[in-house]
Amino acid sequence: MIKRNNKFHDLSFFSLNNSHCLKQFIIIAGLCLCWFGTSFAQDHLTKKKVLNYQQHDDKAIHFGFCVGLNVMDFTVTPSQENYMNDSLLCSVSKLSPGFHIQAVSAARLTDKLEVRFLPGVAFGQRELVFYRDGKLDDLPLQRLESSYIELPWLLKYKSARVNNCRAFMIGGLNTRFDLAKTYREEDEIYMDLKLNDFCYELGAGLDFYFPYFKLSVELRGSWGMFNVLKRRTSMTDFRFQNAVEKLHSSVYMISFYIE
Repeated sequence: MIKRNNKFHDLSFFSLNNSHCLKQFIIIAGLCLCWFGTSFAQDHLTKKKVLNYQQHDDKAIHFGFCVGLNVMDFTVTPSQENYMNDSLLCSVSKLSPGFHIQAVSAARLTDKLEVRFLPGVAFGQRELVFYRDGKLDDLPLQRLESSYIELPWLLKYKSARVNNCRAFMIGGLNTRFDLAKTYREEDEIYMDLKLNDFCYELGAGLDFYFPYFKLSVELRGSWGMFNVLKRRTSMTDFRFQNAVEKLHSSVYMISFYIE
């Protein structure tokens, strides 16, 4: 029993593939953002330029839209009691790309601070696999798809504008509603997700000013505060949901704004 308990605490290596994919996404997205910033800076920040779209910074309210890519993940808290009895452990097998679309409504508070409301939709999925005694178990892959309606309220803090570029940090809270939360047993999906989740979000990016619009590139992470695993009693196979104590959602995004 002691041996199995130690193994339970050391099984974080099952998420290595998941973490590796996530790190690749963050590194690639960060490199792209740095490349944009460096290329722009070489041409625009080293010498005085004509300021584009100056009236945008003085608007009390402005609007726009956003499109972007995301990867959705779970932080899985295993059920230790179930592992003691059944040795079954759950992990996210890989991260799959999704996409999101948002409308932008922003209100100017000061020259460097604005509040943003970004209602939109996001689509993606996670794939859960199960291990028994350290080996991949021959159980059906649990592919959990999500179709979110999102209602984020964020504060954006901007640096001083240098020619036609401006860096920023962003953070706030987001309420999500998952419209694809319920699955059928005949599809061999034996886990359900709750309808709503509440998340905190943090990110950073760059604003680029052009003659008639502003383009923003942003990296942002979103982490759920609540357990989104919904336990069903009307099913024939309880192994899957019993192997998990909690599921916390997380989403990592690269977004492109036109304002």
